[in-house]
Amino acid sequence: MKKVIAQPLYNWYRALLRNSKYRWIVIAGSLLYLVSPIDFATDVIPVLGWIDDGIVVSVLAAEVSQILVEQLKNRRAKASNLDSIAAN
Repeated sequence: MKKVIAQPLYNWYRALLRNSKYRWIVIAGSLLYLVSPIDFATDVIPVLGWIDDGIVVSVLAAEVSQILVEQLKNRRAKASNLDSIAAN
């Protein structure tokens, strides 16, 4: 049951972050969700209220860091290609 709900939601969220057109909107929306009093599980409930915020923060941090690492690798690859072209 958990994978039926969580996996499609995670895949959708990840696909939106991967799309450069919607990336900043999703990041801003995620941060707004974290500070908003409207949650899936309210923060009044001590543990459950923090779990959904923790999940959003962890998924957002993991995906954004992965995107940044991929961009850094692409820049380094382009720089090394340019250096090898210039050396020839």
